[in-house]
Amino acid sequence: MKVIRSIAFSIVLAFAVAIVPALAQSQEDESFRNELSYGINLNSNGGLIGGVFVRSAFTMNDDMLQFGGLEIVEVKHPRELRVYSGQTGDSFIIGKQNYLFVVRPHYGRELVLFRKAAESGVQVNAVGAIGPSLGLLVPYYIRYNYGQTGSQDVRTEQYEPKIHNNERIEGAAGVFTGLGETNLNVGLHGKAGMSFEYGRYNESVAGIEVGLMVEAFTKDMIIIPQAENNNIFTSVYLNIYYGRRK
Repeated sequence: MKVIRSIAFSIVLAFAVAIVPALAQSQEDESFRNELSYGINLNSNGGLIGGVFVRSAFTMNDDMLQFGGLEIVEVKHPRELRVYSGQTGDSFIIGKQNYLFVVRPHYGRELVLFRKAAESGVQVNAVGAIGPSLGLLVPYYIRYNYGQTGSQDVRTEQYEPKIHNNERIEGAAGVFTGLGETNLNVGLHGKAGMSFEYGRYNESVAGIEVGLMVEAFTKDMIIIPQAENNNIFTSVYLNIYYGRRK
């Protein structure tokens, strides 16, 4: 989380410095009607790269846009610890019973605070969105050796920390192994942030969005059963995106 905050702070600082000369340039009204953008998500609950997203925005007036988007991320437990099998060298996460993937369709609005010049500069927007959260608990499978000393009897099973001895685990089996047993949970999420976008011409856009997100499900999402699990998640996020306008 400290790494993500440091990255976010550095990027925001760089864009903030660029705002000063951008505001000094002559401003021109943008003529685009809609914008399609996509990118990657980094957040304090998802490791280095949390997920991906796509967004379609439409102008309401000179200073306001409305948008619909879809985000798919993985939420990790803060106590996840990756270790390596002494038998195979493959890795697995101690005590993990389920992956948590979240699909987030949302609707939001974007208010232009500082408009960039038509051909260059940085534009600053305030962003807010809300929508449902579809939490997908996917069983975390491991390869477990039931064989006695000198023999092999490796089986692929969902990790049960109370049953499986970590010394006999040969590694994780992969996320696709448990997809057919996915458990769907429904919730809500909302986010608020600031976007800093750069576009050389009106037909293209690139930038970042930094903000906070709160998400709540109807029940606790069990990722590591022997640790504390919650139904409410908060995170700091950073979206890096690119898009086209017309």
